[in-house]
Amino acid sequence: MIWLRSHRRSAWICGLTLLLPVVFYVNTLFGLWGLHRDYQSNIDQLIPRIARQYGLIEHEDELRHASNLASRQVSTLVYPATGDTASVSTTLQSDIRQIFSDAGLTVSNSQVLPLREQEHFDHININLSVQGDISGVDAALTDIAKFRPLLLVESLEMRPLRSGRSGAKEQIVVVSLQLLALRAIL
Repeated sequence: MIWLRSHRRSAWICGLTLLLPVVFYVNTLFGLWGLHRDYQSNIDQLIPRIARQYGLIEHEDELRHASNLASRQVSTLVYPATGDTASVSTTLQSDIRQIFSDAGLTVSNSQVLPLREQEHFDHININLSVQGDISGVDAALTDIAKFRPLLLVESLEMRPLRSGRSGAKEQIVVVSLQLLALRAIL
């Protein structure tokens, strides 16, 4: 103790020299503990992902069968990607005109709108104006519901046609509608 009092400067230097390895050791210990904690949290995050992967591997055949079934169902509802967009649009327009003509309606206007591209499908829109009796409109809409590839009615506006005849049995209407069909891109 007397030496410490008489050699204060040397005592400080020796004390700091001995303290430096202790600080380094504690710093390394806490650093390794932090790394262990980070690795453990990464492992905890990976365990559910690995379990999902094992689940997918176990049910691969079922998933493949369901995917094939869904692909077949989609292929019946949309136009295939092999067809040219312009020819598909023209064919669709003529088919729609034929449906309305077969139902006894007069098609006054039909127009293919510009193509809208979405993620996996091209949207083919067709505007149509027809005139005829309500039963013909009903028959045409029933045929559209049965049409494959699927046709969707995006908008429908129906208004009565004013006529001078008061004794007409059938109500004549003017119908404006917009139809949508999908074409696969891939």
